[in-house]
Amino acid sequence: MAAATSFSATITANSEILAGPVSGRTLAVANANANGNVSFRQSLSSSSSKLSFGSLKCSRRNSTGALGACMVSAPAVKAPVSLDFNTSVFKKEKISLAGHDEYIVKGGRDLFHLLPDAFKGIKQIGVIGWGSQGPAQAQNLRDSLAEAKSDIVVKIGLRKGSRSFAEARAAGFSEENGTLGDIWETVSGSDLVLLLISDAAQADNYEKIFSHMKSNSILGLSHGFLLGHLQSLGLDFPKNISVIAVCPKGMGPSVRRLYVQGKDINGAGINSSFAVHQDVDGRATDVALGWSVALGSPFTFATTLEQEYKSDIFGERGILLGAVHGVVEALFRKYTENGVPEDLAYKNTVESITGIISKTISSKGMREVYYALDDTGKSIFEKAYSAAYYPCMEILYECYEDVASGSEIRSVVLAGRRFYEKEGLPAFPMGKIDQTRMWKVGERVRSTRPAGDLGPLDPFTAGVFVALMMAQIEILRKKGHSYSEIINESLIEAVDSLNPFMHARGVSFMVDNCSTTARLGSRKWAPRFDYILTQQALVAVEECVPVNRDLISNFLSDPVHGAIKVCAQLRPTVDISVPPDADFVRPELRQSN
Repeated sequence: MAAATSFSATITANSEILAGPVSGRTLAVANANANGNVSFRQSLSSSSSKLSFGSLKCSRRNSTGALGACMVSAPAVKAPVSLDFNTSVFKKEKISLAGHDEYIVKGGRDLFHLLPDAFKGIKQIGVIGWGSQGPAQAQNLRDSLAEAKSDIVVKIGLRKGSRSFAEARAAGFSEENGTLGDIWETVSGSDLVLLLISDAAQADNYEKIFSHMKSNSILGLSHGFLLGHLQSLGLDFPKNISVIAVCPKGMGPSVRRLYVQGKDINGAGINSSFAVHQDVDGRATDVALGWSVALGSPFTFATTLEQEYKSDIFGERGILLGAVHGVVEALFRKYTENGVPEDLAYKNTVESITGIISKTISSKGMREVYYALDDTGKSIFEKAYSAAYYPCMEILYECYEDVASGSEIRSVVLAGRRFYEKEGLPAFPMGKIDQTRMWKVGERVRSTRPAGDLGPLDPFTAGVFVALMMAQIEILRKKGHSYSEIINESLIEAVDSLNPFMHARGVSFMVDNCSTTARLGSRKWAPRFDYILTQQALVAVEECVPVNRDLISNFLSDPVHGAIKVCAQLRPTVDISVPPDADFVRPELRQSN
């Protein structure tokens, strides 16, 4: 694809963004020399192109008017929080990831007989909500407890009049056998309340939910959003309940599909993180681990509720959804502008990322994408990686800090309230994005795609996507997240859970059918990635600025690859299968459509 690959690449000059793992991982904007100084002139001097400083964006200029290299103080990398835990029911194992010891619990159907011990004192588990996670978790819990011959009741709680009652009944829950009922009755009668309604709904209803919970009962979350919302208001959870989290690293349909696929294969499912935020009677850790094992998690790793919501909301806006949406939009437009036929441009962007690139990363790791290329392909990959790394990091850095500061959480809450008429203004629910030309081309490509076709390994697309992935890894690493969380949130969830669904239906379909918080985030941040790649990275490529060799060297030698190899040994025992006609639309969206 000559029109799309005759590029040379460089980094883009952006001030005050996190550098990659170079010169002690200092904060910088370009290559640091041996003295820790940054010189754009040095990196550009060998270029034969007529690169003007005005074509590179920078927030500061030196006194001569030329682009000035900007150094900022380099805070020490935050040490990961100690995440050791004790369990009296399950076997805790230690793993070493990039020199850091972490503790996990391996799952498997052979552990289901331990669930009654893990859930000691629990007679009813209330699953509140029937959105993305609710159907999957309720059915997995019910089936696992039945296999364990437990008499614990799994009951769905919904709003009176909700159209989801029909969906829940179709899944085998009913009012007659006490497994389906009103939300408030379910909360009041449950010993473990799994709050799986949307984030915005949690923010608007948490006071009533807390008031209905029994003293010494346990609140279970699959996302730390509510903690972030409470923190933004200076509040916390009631002190008479325990608060835990089990957070599958994949959307609800993935959680159910892999569980069903693996009924005869021990350990098939989606990895989960768990957190104990508040433990009033010493049961919280075992209950959380039992919950995760019952969902079918191949392995469960520890986090904190605060670290979870920061990495999760950030990840949705990054590699998991928002950023990949922005990347493919930018590249598809660039390829077609350069004369590449639309079908081929779609295959070399979306199909390449969601197919062969994701498959390779899932089974062999990121470096193997690079090593699978011939010498010409490697050169193209390097140009794309070098051009895209810092622009992607700039947006990711901003996004993380918006999440950590509470700004992004507040944005989600306010957006949810705009879905309804108020203050004399009309309702503004989210519209769909799948009607533009690119996604219509995608429908055509998928309609003629041979079974099992994973698309071409486009070296330029691969370089941009891997640069995005590495930039996200570096942001989370700088912010003190554990390697297990970093790898699951930046890599495993993307290539093992979300991207196979995108390959089946397209990125746009996923953007239109994932959780409300993720859909909002993708719509907000995808254009930012599209813009910065178009305005900075691709411009630098066209100007034939030299490859940043340190970035390539650091990528190939980064310790994260060893950590990924360890985590790969703990991945699901089956690959998720998503046939083209699979119905994985969220129930409430299917109803509204």
